[in-house]
Amino acid sequence: MTENLTKKSEAQIVIFTLNQQQYGVDIAQVFEIIRMTDITKIPNTPYFVEGVINLRGKIIPVIDLRKRLGMPEVERDKATRIIVVDVDGLTVGMIVDSVMEVFRLNDVEIESTPSMINDIDSSFIQGIAIKDERMIILLDLNRVLKGEEKEALANL
Repeated sequence: MTENLTKKSEAQIVIFTLNQQQYGVDIAQVFEIIRMTDITKIPNTPYFVEGVINLRGKIIPVIDLRKRLGMPEVERDKATRIIVVDVDGLTVGMIVDSVMEVFRLNDVEIESTPSMINDIDSSFIQGIAIKDERMIILLDLNRVLKGEEKEALANL
């Protein structure tokens, strides 16, 4: 799984926080990062779907990444951001606690996923990046949403 990232020596990773842990996603999947905005609720959606936003005339479904990964909810603040990403061709907004930085992957060491990560489903994880003694969990966005969930979001 980490082969996708390690083969791209120039890959860049967007680092964000959830539940005081740092996570990373490949910048190639990130369209933009926006401040928290009003979200229109949509009934009968999965528990982690917050609703939709209108981003310059385009309707985009928004998920709460904390809920999706099974973390406790917290009150959102001025650091809360929505990362607009591509998940298998579907544009989705992901609510995160904060966005920290972007770094080049070749600046870090990547390790395989430890089996004892119990905060989140390990199938969502591509690997662990170590940078300056910080542990960054690299998410596989294409696995964060299942096929039927992607279909449901595409139909919002």
